[in-house]
Amino acid sequence: MSSPVFVVPGIGNSGPSHWQSLWLNAHGHWLRLAVEDWDYVVCDDWVSAIDRQLPADSSEMVIVAHSLGCLAVVHWARRCARNIRGALLVAVPDPASSAFPRDEASGFEPLPAQRLPFPTTIVSSSNDPYGSVEHARGCAAAWGGELVEVGAKGHLNADSNLGNWDEGFQLLKRMKKD
Repeated sequence: MSSPVFVVPGIGNSGPSHWQSLWLNAHGHWLRLAVEDWDYVVCDDWVSAIDRQLPADSSEMVIVAHSLGCLAVVHWARRCARNIRGALLVAVPDPASSAFPRDEASGFEPLPAQRLPFPTTIVSSSNDPYGSVEHARGCAAAWGGELVEVGAKGHLNADSNLGNWDEGFQLLKRMKKD
């Protein structure tokens, strides 16, 4: 896939066995968000980092975000007038849930409830401890996105043993062709 992809990991920065890292290793021209502190996340800092690091001409860019990175992308979309091709938002956490890492992440509430200005696919697992399918459905409805439910696969991270996660890569390829 030669089109540009910008990867936005979640808190802790997706490790070497996470599908985001595997995809990046296979596609050396893709970009990955860089932040100063992956373990303590301030929404405004991540939004600024996304806006600074996206190429000036990002009209063909697809953002691939995981977990807390999804929330940062949604806040970025509401605050910054940048045109992108679309976003694949995987395992969107619920900042109102008891599992949300409030000690490590701040500034994400309230979640924007407006339609996003680009096509969005939201991927949800039925047993994600950080965000229920109902939460993902609500996000998809508010943001005007397509919801893809993938069954019981946990938080869709390295602990889910997804490996290269072909199902997710097919969703990305579909977004790149639209």
